Amino acid sequence: MFVDSHCHLSFPELREQLPQLRQAMQEAAVDRALCICTTLEEFETVHGLALAHDNFWCSVGVHPDNEGVREPSLADLLERATLARVVAIGETGLDYYRLGERTVAQMQWQRDRFAVHIEAARRSALPLVIHTRSASQDTVDMLRALGQDGALPAASGVFHCFTETREVARAALDLGFYISFSGILTFKSAADLREVAAFVPMDRLLIETDSPYLAPVPYRGKTNQPAFVPWVAKQIGDLRGLSPEEVGRITSDNFERLFTRIAAPAT
Repeated sequence: MFVDSHCHLSFPELREQLPQLRQAMQEAAVDRALCICTTLEEFETVHGLALAHDNFWCSVGVHPDNEGVREPSLADLLERATLARVVAIGETGLDYYRLGERTVAQMQWQRDRFAVHIEAARRSALPLVIHTRSASQDTVDMLRALGQDGALPAASGVFHCFTETREVARAALDLGFYISFSGILTFKSAADLREVAAFVPMDRLLIETDSPYLAPVPYRGKTNQPAFVPWVAKQIGDLRGLSPEEVGRITSDNFERLFTRIAAPAT
């Protein structure tokens, strides 16, 4: 009924508890999860999770925050994009939140990395999983410039763990992207974000945990897990006058429509 469209089950704090997490998913009616890759070094582990479990899939990519890791070439991403149960490119994007003493101009390495991911998505016809933090204008501008030039099919995908403004949401929607909300939506301080969630069309909306981070109320402060994603659905339902189950059905349909390599679960 529910799909966690973005989680990090390869991270040690979750991988070591996988049997219990899968049991909790079943009890919470969370029938599928997309396991997100953040470095090439971890790809084999992430891919192994997807190969070992018929309700897990995975992505391939290098997170914009990761420094001192293997830099992905276009060939690296395209080769892995052909493998079974790989359904997306990313997590990728731009993140200027931790600039420190650096300038935005000095983050060109992030923009170069993002450009490689955009090209890989277009060549593989797989959706992008976009991370953007304190960099929304550059993120949108790069997607417009590199993802919509007419030389190849336009880039598509999802802005995950969305925390930006309504204006950024409108720009993402205009580019054909979906928008995914996490447990942040349930936080008391997230009134503005809830207004954005009420604005996004239901047919372009996804839900996620981003576990092990950002556990929703009533689990805030605990290690997050896919079984908690119905709480995100409940919050969206409260905004829309829908039941959590209705939100789960709609977002599951959206998930299948975006990640076209994923078949509906057996019934």
